[in-house]
Amino acid sequence: MTKEQEIMDFLHEKVFDPILNSKLAPSNIKSGVDLTIGRMNKLSADKMVQYFWAALATDNAITFSKKIKAENLPRFEDVFEEFRDRFNDDWLKK
Repeated sequence: MTKEQEIMDFLHEKVFDPILNSKLAPSNIKSGVDLTIGRMNKLSADKMVQYFWAALATDNAITFSKKIKAENLPRFEDVFEEFRDRFNDDWLKK
C-alpha cells in the first residue's frame, strides 16, 4: 500500500465515509467532502499531510468545519491527534 493510500484509507474510515454514507448529511457537505477527496487524491503523501493541517487553519476550512460540526458529523479536528501521531515526519521519511 502506498503512503497516499494509507492516508486516504484513514480519512475515509474516520471522516469521509461516515459523512458520505450518512442519510442526514446535507448535500452541500457531501459535495465539499467529494471536493476534498478529489483534491487530496492528486497530492503526494507529504502534500496530503500539509493539506490536512491547512484544512484546520484556513478561513474557508474553518467555516466548512463549523457546518460539519453543526450536523454532528466527523471532522478533521476530531481525528487530528491520531493523524498527527500516525502520519508524522518519521512516517513520511520511511
